[in-house]
Amino acid sequence: MKVVLHPEADAELSQDVDYYASIDQELGDRFLGEIKRLIAEISMHPRTFRKFDPPTRRHFSTWFPYGVIYLEQPDQLWIVAIMHMKRRPGYWKPRAKGE
Repeated sequence: MKVVLHPEADAELSQDVDYYASIDQELGDRFLGEIKRLIAEISMHPRTFRKFDPPTRRHFSTWFPYGVIYLEQPDQLWIVAIMHMKRRPGYWKPRAKGE
C-alpha cells in the first residue's frame, strides 16, 4: 500500500533524525531505521494496530519514545505524525482532518 507522510510529519521525522544524529550519527541512523520499520509494519498490516483517536491508529516504537500516527485510506496510508510521546497530546489532530 502506498504510504504518504503529511508534510509536517515529514518535517518532524527530519528534525528528530537530526536531533539523534547530533548526539551520535549511529543513533540517528538507528532512529530512522526504527521509524522505517514501524511504517513498513503498518503498510503490511494497517488494521493490526490500536485505534488511537478514531479513525486514526498508532504504532509505537519499543526503542524510542515515539509513535507513528496514521489513517488508513482507500488508496493509501496517511502518516499524520511522528509523535514524541512526551509532546502535547492531540497537536496532530488538525492534520488528520486535512487541515
